[in-house]
Amino acid sequence: MKVPNKPEWLRIKPANSTSAGMQKFRDLRVRVKELKLNTVCEEAHCPNMAECWSQGTATFMIMGDTCTRGCRFCNVKTGFPNKELDMWEPFGLARAIKEMNLEYAVVTSVDRDDLVDQGANHFAKCIEIVKKKSPETLLEVLIPDFGGKRELLDIIIAAKPKVIGQNLETVERLTKDVRDVRAGYELTLDVLKYIKEQDPEIYTKSSLMVGLGETEAE
Repeated sequence: MKVPNKPEWLRIKPANSTSAGMQKFRDLRVRVKELKLNTVCEEAHCPNMAECWSQGTATFMIMGDTCTRGCRFCNVKTGFPNKELDMWEPFGLARAIKEMNLEYAVVTSVDRDDLVDQGANHFAKCIEIVKKKSPETLLEVLIPDFGGKRELLDIIIAAKPKVIGQNLETVERLTKDVRDVRAGYELTLDVLKYIKEQDPEIYTKSSLMVGLGETEAE
């Protein structure tokens, strides 16, 4: 039986082969390492990393490289970090975004259920310093659900990023099979609703993956 070829749009593209594209890829990789930053591109083994980096874009990941949750779809390390947050990380992050002259920056994080505030104050500090150093940059943050705790969500809201995202990841029926047991479909919706109620000027955002077994109707 002949196996059909995969469609072109499904294939991973190599880094931009132009000299400018390769230079952007190398420069970004060097700066990320020099400033001791993590990117979700690397930690989650994203297949689109080469394409994005060669265009000078990346999604920064703060609060370490080890997540306290274990979602089935994610390649980020999971475990108990058992270490304090890097107090210099907000400044390194802000420096990288400024040096890259980004018009739009995306910052996400691992979950840190091991911390009293689950990292909310550190996340807010990162937002604050980035906005101060690069006031023209539009900042999107993809946050943990913080267990739905209003007092922790308020810390992020008060920092006023342009966009706050919290991903549903999949349809409701598949949530328990795909996400960590501490996450929840209704919890994510509740988090997004609360953020919008508290500050309607902040854009709220969510994303879902397809191809995990959902139906057309779902």
